[in-house]
This record gives sequence, structure tokens and C-alpha cells, in this order.
Amino acid sequence: MRRSLVFSLVTLLAVTGCGVGAQPSATPAAGGKVELSFLVFETPNLNAAFWDAAIARASAKVPGVTIKKLVTPNVDRTGYAKQLDAAGNLPDILQSVNPAGFAQAGKLAPFTDEELKNFIAPKAGAIDGKVYQLPYNTQVIPVIYYNKDAFAKAGITETPRTYKELLDVSAKLKAAGVTPFVVGGGGADTWADMYPLTGTVATDVYKKTPDWLTRRAAGSVKFTDPDFVKAAQKVADLAKAGYIDPAGLSRSYADTEQAFRDGKGAMYPMGSWFATSADNTKPDFEIGSFPWPSDDGSPVTPTFTGGGTSVSASAPDVELAKKWALAFDEDKENNDAFVKLDGSIPAIKGYTPPADMGPVYQATVDIYQKGMQDNSIVNAFSQETGDGSLPPGLADKAALGVQDLITGKKSATEFAAYLDDQWAKATE
Repeated sequence: MRRSLVFSLVTLLAVTGCGVGAQPSATPAAGGKVELSFLVFETPNLNAAFWDAAIARASAKVPGVTIKKLVTPNVDRTGYAKQLDAAGNLPDILQSVNPAGFAQAGKLAPFTDEELKNFIAPKAGAIDGKVYQLPYNTQVIPVIYYNKDAFAKAGITETPRTYKELLDVSAKLKAAGVTPFVVGGGGADTWADMYPLTGTVATDVYKKTPDWLTRRAAGSVKFTDPDFVKAAQKVADLAKAGYIDPAGLSRSYADTEQAFRDGKGAMYPMGSWFATSADNTKPDFEIGSFPWPSDDGSPVTPTFTGGGTSVSASAPDVELAKKWALAFDEDKENNDAFVKLDGSIPAIKGYTPPADMGPVYQATVDIYQKGMQDNSIVNAFSQETGDGSLPPGLADKAALGVQDLITGKKSATEFAAYLDDQWAKATE
């Protein structure tokens, strides 16, 4: 996930080494061990206790390493890593940081084919043929999670399979006094407003042209082309019809999830990581799930595979750091914890999730597995890494633009032109 971030004075002090979170010196520690810094992020699901236990399990498998945990000031780990790097303090190991920009600048160490042999999609996120981030996890982005009680009260008996049926469902919900979609994106969490657009880009652009962003980089397509404008227009129309409440854009990610739990909207387009949150802390209603529907009802499953650890090319012992990173991402207990706490779908060969996973997680995995069977997997727009991804920083610009699309400040065509302009600025 990409997330924009405005740093406070405290954060800036941290970046320059004068406060909490400052980069420690990566030097041999007591007992001849090499100390490696590890940048992580904390969320309500992945708290400090989770990271401490996961770090301990990996460290037990790699003698000679002492890990110094660093925690981002919020979930924008890529933005924080850039700040640290600008100050000459890039951590030795980084968790779920977008490698774009870092890799091209020679800041990250590539993994070998042998090191990637246990991953289902070993070349996922490759940059110029090399993999700089372990592709350990798959996420479906978005899944539409819905309030079954709200559907029933509005007389809706089936989940929509076509986009017209989605609009019909939305009309019935609105007529029943329920806001159809819960969408947020306030503060540092502007990324959270992207998922309706991620869904429509999947069905209207990537279904027809899976390598669309690669073509955009080559200049053979533009955001102002009809397919992308159509995808953006769908989002604008949802808002214009009152199916998305623009007031929700002031809510943070956490507050947006809570709004769905509080029944302030019936459908919540979100990444598959919400599934275990739904199972672990159940609201007063039953939650169902379905994929974002296409016009003709044919399946389209937008996914992202990656999100693992990366290793700094300037780590004091790169090979030992890579060994530790692999131990962290391939550890069965670590992956079980990621599954139980954050709805991960580990992309590790031979991995099976715990048998006691809840119904929302199981239904989410079913959507992914059906996508695999139907060969309907496409990229999730704005989530891509590696070749065929947005230039660094453009996902954040896109999320800000989506707010204008939803509030009506930009038309679909103006939004598309804005993205073309931002692409030009990012690549000049």
C-alpha cells in the first residue's frame, strides 16, 4: 500500500538522528554478532508484541545477528524510509517498503533465484529482471465487504455479479436510508480512498490490457484514453448518485473501518487484510464479501503479491541480512501470525493457513482461489511494484486526485489529465 505522509517536527528530529526512531549504528554487537536495523510499521492488527515475537523467531534461526527494531511514525513506511535514506540512515532491512526508486539507485541488494526458490511468484515485483523485495504475500484489492443485515433489510437477496446489479443494489440501499459505500481517506490515510477506482480500473482497463502501465511508461497509452476515463467516471457517478458520501473522506483509515462496523454504510471496499479483523472483532451484523463486478459479470480479481522484506546494499553484512530476511518471511509461525492478525495469503510454496480461520477470511481466500482458477488475476491499480508500476510518489498523487473526483472538484477527464500531468512531472 502507498500512503502519503506529512512529518512533524518530532519525525524530522528522528530522521536526523535526534529523537525516537533514529537510525542506530549498524556495527558488530557484543559477542561478535552483527547488529542490523529492521524497519517495521505498527497497526492495530500488527502491534509491537507481534513484531517482537516474529523478530525473535527469525533471529533464532540465524546465529550471528542482533536486530534493532525501528518503528515508522505511521503506516507510511515507504515515505519514512525515504526520509531516513535522505539523511544517510537507510535501515539494513525494511519491511513492506516499496523498492521503486531505492532499487534503481543501487540502494537495495537483489535476491538470487536460489534465494527465491520457495516463493510461488518468485519474479513478482521485479525491477529490470531483479527482485528486491521478497514476494511473500498476496492481497486481493479490493474485496467488497458488506453488511448482510443491511442488505436483507433493503430487500437484497443476492450479491451483485454485474456492475449494473451493483448500481441496482446501491439504489435499493439508498432508498432504505443506508449509504451504500463506506469510503475514507483523511489525514495521512489518503490511500484508503483508492479502492473504488482500483476496482473499476481492474474491470475496465486491466481486464482488457493487463500490461497497461507498462504501455503507459512506453507512451502508447494515456490516462486520458477512453478506458481509463470510463473507470474514473464510474467512481464519479457513484459519488454523484449519493452512493459514496464525500463527508467520509475526512475519516482516517481506522475511523473508516469503524464507520462500517457502526453501520454507517453497507459496503466497504477494502484490501483482503480486513478479513481477519472482521473475524477477530465481530460487529453486530454478519459480514459477507464479493469481488468488484465487471460490466458483463465475467470475473476480474485485482491482486498484489509482494510486501516482504528488502535488504540495504550497504548493510554491514548483506548476505547475513538476506539470510535473516528469508528466515523472517518463510517462518511458518510468522506467516500463521500474519494470517491470523492481518489476513495475509502467504505466497510460499507448501504453506497452508491455520485450520481455525474465520468465515470472512475463508470467503476472501475463496475469491482469490477462484481468480486463480478462472485465470482472472490482474494487478491492483496503485499497488503495483517493480516494472509496470506507477512512478515513485504518483500513487499518493492519485489518491489525492480521487478525493477531487469524489467531491466533484474534478471531472473524470480532468482527473485523468491530472494523472498524465503528474506522470510527466514524476518522470522528467
